[in-house]
Amino acid sequence: MQDVASGGLRTIIIGAGMAGLLAAIRLKQRGESDFVIYEKGTSVGGTWRENTYPGIACDTPAHSYSYSFALNPEWSAFYAPGEEIRGYFERMTDRYDLAAHIRFNTEIAACEWRDGQWHVTTKAGDIDQAQVLVAATGVLHHPHIPDIAGLADFERPWFHSARWDHSVPVDGKRIGVIGNGSTGVQIVSALARRAARLVHFQRSPQWIMPAIDKTYTNEEKLDFRTDPAAIENVRNGPETQARRNRFTSAIIDAESTELAEIEDIVARNLEDSVRDPALREKLRPNYRAACKRLVFSSRYYDAVQQPAVYVETGAIERIEPTGVRMKDGTFHELDVLALATGFKVDQFVRPMTVRGVGGLDLEDLWAEGPRAHYAVTVPGFPNLCLLNGPTGPVGNFSLIDIAEKQWGYFDQLLDQVRAGRCQGIAPRIEALERYEVARDEAAGRTVFASGCTSWYLNEKGVPQVWPWSYGHFIECMAAPRLEDFELVGAG
Repeated sequence: MQDVASGGLRTIIIGAGMAGLLAAIRLKQRGESDFVIYEKGTSVGGTWRENTYPGIACDTPAHSYSYSFALNPEWSAFYAPGEEIRGYFERMTDRYDLAAHIRFNTEIAACEWRDGQWHVTTKAGDIDQAQVLVAATGVLHHPHIPDIAGLADFERPWFHSARWDHSVPVDGKRIGVIGNGSTGVQIVSALARRAARLVHFQRSPQWIMPAIDKTYTNEEKLDFRTDPAAIENVRNGPETQARRNRFTSAIIDAESTELAEIEDIVARNLEDSVRDPALREKLRPNYRAACKRLVFSSRYYDAVQQPAVYVETGAIERIEPTGVRMKDGTFHELDVLALATGFKVDQFVRPMTVRGVGGLDLEDLWAEGPRAHYAVTVPGFPNLCLLNGPTGPVGNFSLIDIAEKQWGYFDQLLDQVRAGRCQGIAPRIEALERYEVARDEAAGRTVFASGCTSWYLNEKGVPQVWPWSYGHFIECMAAPRLEDFELVGAG
């Protein structure tokens, strides 16, 4: 174990997805090598390992969905397909020599702060210890299976989008897709011309923001390789800044001119793209744009106008052995059923048991819902970092950029431990309460609270997201307010 006085801390990282690899790389970059990554899967990549459904892509521009210190001039398109993104993280693992630090097929059962350290127990019963615990467990990894009567009785192949069975043929088949968030839209767009019939079961329509459907040429890739400014222009150039500022202004103020501009864009996209008036009305939401997470697509409206595609807006009565029965009696016979029904986004570190100072159970602190001080740290849980944790900026921003800034914030807190001033550092409960009061008040003014159902809302209907500007997030992450924290085990 490294000497704390000399700046070394042992760190346990849970998860080898984007955020877990980031934490490991940042530790290496500061000269620390005493860390381990526990990964429940068989390889790196997180959500990009789990999700391999047809049409999967990131709706954040590829050059923005890259580590700031490891830009990739070889992205094939403005929006990269999932396989490429997974390949990027595999290359990062190799580039930074992380494989030796990763324990695959190892799921964590419990974590407990005791005697100035985290004691971590795997499901196999093995125990490890470290001063620092990083929960890079992600949000989109516990599939949500809807409670639809008869689902278990379906005699033909069915699966969640995050468990896509590629052994099941889809060409020339009758396919049902339940769910029309980004995943459902991508699947329908990919299979519309491959299926004999495709039924898209739509609980509520989505506003579709037209996406940049651009494949990079060899000349453009050469430019990216030889001129870093070309990549920087995609990441943070004037057009990108304008889009980012428009969106962040729109979500934090439902009465803003920026939201009105977005509403005009998506409304014109619907009007100009869908020829049939009846279908157009099926696809028209009755809530404000961006109330749900915006869906970006250049292909969906074309896909649903293909002869083989039918948009079903009725309510499902039950699943029968050979298809789906609607409440109005309509029956859709299917060969394959795909559930694009999202994830249990309130899980975070669950189902792990996590106990802090004095045996405090995280479940007790989260009795009314997951919360963390500025989405990163938790009172009573010293040296615990939640990357992309509860109430973070999970809208249409780059989660890599968010995680990088969160890590920089947490790393500054650890300087108190590295300097020997304490064994651990955690936010004061009153600081979390102040943050939550201010956040709840601001969240009520966001477009997320303007009258729709979405996975952003908690049981009380309050959006559990960052309700302020992206610029304010950057300011908050630049330097922690040390007066908001308490030193545990200070000597």
